[in-house]
Amino acid sequence: MKVMKVASIISGLVFAVYAILLLVQVWSEAMSWTVFMKLTVTAAVIIVVTFGLAMLYREYIEEKSMRDDKYID
Repeated sequence: MKVMKVASIISGLVFAVYAILLLVQVWSEAMSWTVFMKLTVTAAVIIVVTFGLAMLYREYIEEKSMRDDKYID
């Protein structure tokens, strides 16, 4: 489904950017650890919310198509 593809791309990009940020932070301490932890929580929330909304949308569309095809009432 297109929604899951978009969610995967968004989550993958956030994860990749975070991984780069993690390596930079570990090796050079580019920012304070409190800011880094806030960015960590933010990245985790974005990934979870993106996949959560995509899964809810997919379930809604699947149920709607099953109702349209008369598989469920």
